[in-house]
Amino acid sequence: MMSKVCIFFATGYEEIEALTVVDLLRRQGIDTEMVSVTGERTVTGSHEIPVVMDRLLEEVDFGQVDMLVLPGGMPGTKNLEACGPLMEQVDKFAASGKAVCAICAAPSILGHRGILKGKRATAFPGFEEQLEGAIVAREPAVRDGNIITGRGMGCAIAFGLAIVEYFTDQETVRELAEKIVYL
Repeated sequence: MMSKVCIFFATGYEEIEALTVVDLLRRQGIDTEMVSVTGERTVTGSHEIPVVMDRLLEEVDFGQVDMLVLPGGMPGTKNLEACGPLMEQVDKFAASGKAVCAICAAPSILGHRGILKGKRATAFPGFEEQLEGAIVAREPAVRDGNIITGRGMGCAIAFGLAIVEYFTDQETVRELAEKIVYL
């Protein structure tokens, strides 16, 4: 069965974090959709870069989705957290053991929702105290079971590769890293 990933875009998202993950997953042939939570097809990032989405939140059939990805950035992170229907899905996915990923400031959302209790996680420096109940790691990307967190924009490739590894294996990730001259 083909895996499906949805990456959620709110106004003010961090472009590199969101698009690096989209790029790496699509390079690997993993079905990846960019989803707007704004009700608009085009969402503008924190550095004024508009990107056209594949679909709107209300068009997503979450029963067909294997992983949710929350990019960071400000005010993008706050805007994602303010999206009730998305937060409902984040809670459902986490509770059922489905994958939830967040990078930069966005792991704070998982912390606020109690999803990180007893799990290793990382976030943008200064956001660690919002990772409520987590075992804080200062690594580029951290996977603990169904939760993957990343530290920030400079860690976007490591975060994206951790997501690819979730669906594949270390050898596939090594080959992809080599292909993009990350090694």
